[in-house]
Amino acid sequence: MTSSSIPSDSPILDTPLWVVVPAAGTGQRLGGEIAKQYQELDDVCMLQRTLDGVALPYVDKVVVVLAEDDEHWQTLDAASNAKVITTTGGQLRAHSVLKGIELMLEHAPDNTWVLVHDAARPLLAASDIKRLITAVYNSGAPGGLLATPVHDTLKRADEFAGAVETVIRSNLWQAQTPQMFRAGELRDALQSALQSHGESVTDEASAMEFSGVQPLLVEALEPNFKITRPVDWALATALLQAKRLMGQSTEQS
Repeated sequence: MTSSSIPSDSPILDTPLWVVVPAAGTGQRLGGEIAKQYQELDDVCMLQRTLDGVALPYVDKVVVVLAEDDEHWQTLDAASNAKVITTTGGQLRAHSVLKGIELMLEHAPDNTWVLVHDAARPLLAASDIKRLITAVYNSGAPGGLLATPVHDTLKRADEFAGAVETVIRSNLWQAQTPQMFRAGELRDALQSALQSHGESVTDEASAMEFSGVQPLLVEALEPNFKITRPVDWALATALLQAKRLMGQSTEQS
């Protein structure tokens, strides 16, 4: 990508920007005959929606990490996008992200910035992506992630779902994606954390934290929830329909 092809309002970075999207899961809690990332959300495949949201003009390449037996990828428009490349995933989400980073680093230097974003977060706003990139880079932080402060009262439960303690919510945040780091540092952190902590590596930030890094939390201002249950799907559909209707109303006025 040449500098002349990058919009003037793009965030400033010292390297090209890549995106890795792990999409090798099955989403069993949602149900359905096919993996949730291939189900249609308001008449558009969820994975396609997610990729449309992250394949921005200032993004150099997008790595999509697929299941080894994926039979649906080739049906997506994204499969013929020259900006998108694919690889196959591993046992855990962290393994899949690591494989995506390793493929990326076959084509880019270790210090390249990468955003890792969940396939099941199709509502991500371009404004929040730009805010994350700008905040991380301008602060000099080693990396960061979109997140939201916790507002609800939190309870710690026993094995029988009995509430045994109210957890103080001050300084608690709910992590989201994208999560932004230097690719080489993230690769090293994932490799080390997976060896030492296994399934405790639930996101990229946790891997970096295990290596002693403190990622920057950047508040997401637009809906960016992960679609896990049928109610999430229904809410996302309602939001997309409302957004479309608002757009039509604006055009008519």
